[in-house]
Amino acid sequence: MTERDALSRPVRTVLLAGGEGRRMGPLGTGRLKPLVPYGGACRLIDFSLANARASGLGEVLLLSQYEERQLMDDLHRVWNQRPGFRVHFGPYDPAYATAGSRIPSELPARTWPLERGTADALIRKKAYVFEGDGIRPDPEHVLVLHADHVYRFDYRPLIDAHRASGAALTLAYQRIDPRWVHLFGMVEFDARGRLTAFVEKPEVATSDLVFAAFCVFDAAVLRRYLERLDGTDWQHDISRDVIPAMLAAGEHIRGHEVAGHWEDIGTVERYHRAHLALAASPRAGLPVGRMPWTVAPDVRRSWVADHFGVRSSVVPSDLVNDGRVEDSVLFPGVRIGAGARVRRSVVLPGARIPAGADIEGAVVLEDGRVQRTEVTTEGVRA
Repeated sequence: MTERDALSRPVRTVLLAGGEGRRMGPLGTGRLKPLVPYGGACRLIDFSLANARASGLGEVLLLSQYEERQLMDDLHRVWNQRPGFRVHFGPYDPAYATAGSRIPSELPARTWPLERGTADALIRKKAYVFEGDGIRPDPEHVLVLHADHVYRFDYRPLIDAHRASGAALTLAYQRIDPRWVHLFGMVEFDARGRLTAFVEKPEVATSDLVFAAFCVFDAAVLRRYLERLDGTDWQHDISRDVIPAMLAAGEHIRGHEVAGHWEDIGTVERYHRAHLALAASPRAGLPVGRMPWTVAPDVRRSWVADHFGVRSSVVPSDLVNDGRVEDSVLFPGVRIGAGARVRRSVVLPGARIPAGADIEGAVVLEDGRVQRTEVTTEGVRA
């Protein structure tokens, strides 16, 4: 095989999106976590999809479980109407592929048990992950993405580095404040850049490097470990089972640093904190202009320093504001009543803030319900 042939070996991109959002409180109630609105611009799942499309990856295989019909219908409407890119729905894909721009009226019945973790999702749909279909060849590599991280990233250098190294696995990592390492998968590397330690949510942090929750596997190696673990007393998880097993067996595992903004949105507190950072400065974190605009994409939105009742906030051009907005992020379709004040808050699409309301440190849901996220000295009046 020539070097040119090696660099053109196919990659299968899979997106794990099974979250219920139970840790998000009312924000996640009745809503899939991947579809939680973010940044005044999009939903959490849209970051990985936008990254894949911008990286020239023409198709992403969705591996979902909870309320998967709702998720597939949404992604088909938002992403599968664009030329050159589509989300593949595994066993359900023929129904969507033949529906065109419409939503299929019926889907095939599920004939496999519910997946119990990220690794389980891969092995239960192994035919779609590891095998060709007559048009596409069997993949040589599998790029694994998650649906609840905020970042923009070109996956091509990661894939190229993985191919060139001949590694069994190349995982993305980021350096973070050591105080927060216990929330993530901690990683350590030797002087050659090979993984030497991987500890999920460590009690004591010995490194300030964490797994950024996306990685590239050699497809044959990944399949071998999944089949070896399947049926054992395992946790059905990539981070808790597959990567530790590969590390213990001495597989060649390398790291690839994520230098830009990357954030895990695991709880409503982290969700709220990320939005406060976004409101603080047009240069903080990931600016709204770099986000995928999938929520009301034709509505302009921008960071406003101080203008017409808005101070230090991200707001849409269709905002109707008869009150005062400070240090907040607002989605399209929001209406602020006369004399109302919104501070340090996130207001979701189409929400109405009543006249005279005083809202601080909260997420205002689409129906106007207020989910408090901070303890303040002032109550919420509506």
